Amino acid sequence: MKAKEDDLLVYDEDEAVKFILKSLPADAKQRINDEKIEYVLDVVYEFYDENGLIDEDSTEEASIDEEEMFNFILKCSKKDKMELSEDDVQLILDGEYEYGKSLGIYTEEN
Repeated sequence: MKAKEDDLLVYDEDEAVKFILKSLPADAKQRINDEKIEYVLDVVYEFYDENGLIDEDSTEEASIDEEEMFNFILKCSKKDKMELSEDDVQLILDGEYEYGKSLGIYTEEN
């Protein structure tokens, strides 16, 4: 079993992108490419950083306001003209969550 502090070391953005692409419904694969997924992952990281959710020295779980993060991503994607719909962003976030769960990074809240 991996130690919690090692979890972030196994997160591979390239593997995350591949995982998310595979998890997309067929119709979404026509709209969502690896560039859009990488963009959303970068904005998620930016959101975590701006909200003090990234602490290299801590293994404590952070509570993330998913609605606030979702709105932040939408705002950034519109500003950057990324042409991502709300559904597209949600599909990418769902895939990223499943990837994180597969690594043991995320846990279900009861």
